[in-house]
Amino acid sequence: MASHIGIVGVSPEGAAVFYQQLTRQAARLLGPNDQPRISMHNEPLHLYLEAIRRNDWHGVDRLLRRSAELLARCGAHFCVSPDNAVQHAVQMAEVGSAIPWLPMTDLVATTVASEGRRTVGIIGTKLVTNSSTYQTHLGLKGVQVLGPEGGEDDTLDQIIFGELIYGDIRPESRLIVLHIIAGMARRGCEAVILACSEAPLLVTRENSPLPVYDAADILAEAAARRALTPATA
Repeated sequence: MASHIGIVGVSPEGAAVFYQQLTRQAARLLGPNDQPRISMHNEPLHLYLEAIRRNDWHGVDRLLRRSAELLARCGAHFCVSPDNAVQHAVQMAEVGSAIPWLPMTDLVATTVASEGRRTVGIIGTKLVTNSSTYQTHLGLKGVQVLGPEGGEDDTLDQIIFGELIYGDIRPESRLIVLHIIAGMARRGCEAVILACSEAPLLVTRENSPLPVYDAADILAEAAARRALTPATA
């Protein structure tokens, strides 16, 4: 029997997108009679946002741990979180966790570097694009990361926090984000990382001016592959 996967949700909209990505990857990689059990739990989004705004990463850690503990009690053998903004705290939540975590940032960096990329753009909130969330992991593999320039990071924050986390998909916002990606192409980027779990609601491999690395979908594939290992408990 395939392993039981636990999803620690943060943004409900992003978690819903990830659940679909995970089930599609599982259908592609596992046989029809060997699909994994999947459980999801999330604390209210506003609790995460309030902790992040206070720069209270121990508070974020506690929220993640609470979900992981509940998922373990549901029978999950390992857990993942597709939310990019909390990946720093995921490293904290791994310590002493009842079940293992599958971190997203290392997986993305390995995937990007394995395809020979040298310069990539990144789309996400300021907390992700202006921090070391991906930059350190990719830099250690010889990959330069270019974030939004000028006021583009403020624009992305408004679109993500003001629209996408509520499932509000606006054509004009899609055009803005694609324009930002096109600017990254002009700056020398060979591809773009979608470091926002809701970003696929706007950007796809079909409409993007650059090749896309969807961080959450990379995590979904890795989780489905890990589930191939039969559960032992």
